Amino acid sequence: MSQENENILEVQGLTKRFGGLAAVSEVDFKVRKGGIIGLIGPNGAGKTTIFNLVTGVYKVSEGTVNFEGKSITDLEPYSIADMGVTRTFQNIRLFKNLSVFDNVFTACHLSATYSLPEAILRLPRFRREEKLLKEKAQGLLEIVGLQDRADVVASNLPYGLQRRLEIVRALALDPRLLLLDEPAAGMNPDETEQLMRLIADVRDRFKLSVLVIEHHMDLVMRLCERIVVLNFGIKLAEGSPDDIRGDARVVEAYLGAPAPAGGK
Repeated sequence: MSQENENILEVQGLTKRFGGLAAVSEVDFKVRKGGIIGLIGPNGAGKTTIFNLVTGVYKVSEGTVNFEGKSITDLEPYSIADMGVTRTFQNIRLFKNLSVFDNVFTACHLSATYSLPEAILRLPRFRREEKLLKEKAQGLLEIVGLQDRADVVASNLPYGLQRRLEIVRALALDPRLLLLDEPAAGMNPDETEQLMRLIADVRDRFKLSVLVIEHHMDLVMRLCERIVVLNFGIKLAEGSPDDIRGDARVVEAYLGAPAPAGGK
């Protein structure tokens, strides 16, 4: 298999300038098909900016973003989502006043094929597809353990379950690449452990690739096969968890402990 076919996402020379400030500068990395890649670094390192560039929220100043061998560099966010790239956000963005079920059911409608007249007149194709979409939403809630809370208003869920709901809503869009922006933010150790198992499970169950921003180093080191480290918008290091633990530059810039003698 060629190297190109092994990677679902390839970022090359990615640069984003806001006026005279380069928030991200000439960043390169790849996400292997079926892989879980971590993106770490201090606050302000450019991690979420990269997510916004990959998903089309920001326009790229320089460089390219290729998904499944095709350039998505200049596409609109909805086109990128249609191709199979979905994300969660650092600040949870649920439909707070809708039920847990309706949050997921609404997202499932991206795959609906019936027309507006068919929906208004409730024609057979509309009824068939609505039934299938409801079954899909129910199945997704069961997978993440939220089926017993389907009727709960999203804003009334505990914080950790709101994070879980945001992930399942992203899964409802049938992604092939899932971007998770600080999914463990605000979680206690037990919730973080459950989240780590959930991410690994959905990767395997849905045959996904995952790119995750996270500050919980225990989660990153145990979950990710490779880690990309950013600092001031520049790629500082990339490698396996063991490589990153032993990299003196990373320890000094981010991990916050004295570098071991002979560190890389």
